[in-house]
Amino acid sequence: MIRSATPVTMIAIAAALALALALPVIAPGYYVQFASKAMLMGMLALSLNLIVGFGGLVSLCHGAFFGLAGYMLGFLTPDSGGASLWLSLPVALLTVAAVAAIIGALSLRTRGIYFIMVTLAFGEMLFYLFHDTRIGGGSDGMYIYFKPEIAIAGSALLDLEKSNTFFYVALACLVGTALLIRGLVRSPFGHALVAARDNERRALSLGFPVFRLRLAAFVISAMIAGLAGYFSAAQFGFVAPQLLGWHLSATMLVMVVLGGMSSILGPLVGALALIGLEEVLKSSFEHWKLIKGLIIIGLVFALPGGLQQLAAMLQTGSSQVPDLGADVAEPVPAPAGEARSHV
Repeated sequence: MIRSATPVTMIAIAAALALALALPVIAPGYYVQFASKAMLMGMLALSLNLIVGFGGLVSLCHGAFFGLAGYMLGFLTPDSGGASLWLSLPVALLTVAAVAAIIGALSLRTRGIYFIMVTLAFGEMLFYLFHDTRIGGGSDGMYIYFKPEIAIAGSALLDLEKSNTFFYVALACLVGTALLIRGLVRSPFGHALVAARDNERRALSLGFPVFRLRLAAFVISAMIAGLAGYFSAAQFGFVAPQLLGWHLSATMLVMVVLGGMSSILGPLVGALALIGLEEVLKSSFEHWKLIKGLIIIGLVFALPGGLQQLAAMLQTGSSQVPDLGADVAEPVPAPAGEARSHV
């Protein structure tokens, strides 16, 4: 069954998109750069939600994919200028996909808490690979002095050194990511992934290739995280082993839970809310991390369905969790005696 977003939600999305398009014109440069960072973090949350919210797989190694793509940009950037985006981005994403395929093929043979532990172990292995060796500058990380170049036949199409241009590229990546995940969730692939999440044995009995479905979702999710990591490294011109550690993966999970896992754009709202909350608290309080933790705990207790539950309460006065921002795929029971076709 496909549950469509309400008209009110669609209007809110259109208004938010219009505001985002106008932001570089009406806001100072600092806020444009901050919004770019927030959108990249939103992409991270969306990537994790594909396997957490729709696949039922809690991964603690997605930060490693984020950082690995940033390191690949650093390795491919020459000392004399920026790396070609047409070359460096595919190489970074393919590297992330290859690593994710290996990690996923091994991790997906476990379930529950064991899957979490295995992904955490792989993430920490990648962290120490860069932290304790000379690869990428060791514990000091590496600088990326030039942003990627987007050019054809020597003619620059876009200049990512300009904050406004970078903002629009990040916005395009975010919108593209949301549309991609929406398409995946609405497709037979998404239905099968949700069916495996809800009842793996029944999905297997109906003929779904559950292992391959989950592995494909894991790799796609990792590549989206890598895309965010690539542009994050380009924005800040620096990448360090800390980006590969479990702390970032845990922060991503907080974003997903804070926004709500039963929708596509809920984690994006959670990411923007968390990044915005941090920015406000940093400028007002010395021990802002303690206050942030207390606020998040309070929100989790008050809104078990995430911020999307608050949106439902404001719209209808009901505490029922809605679909925030896009359609959600639910498994449709197959008629008795009829098995679904393979995806």
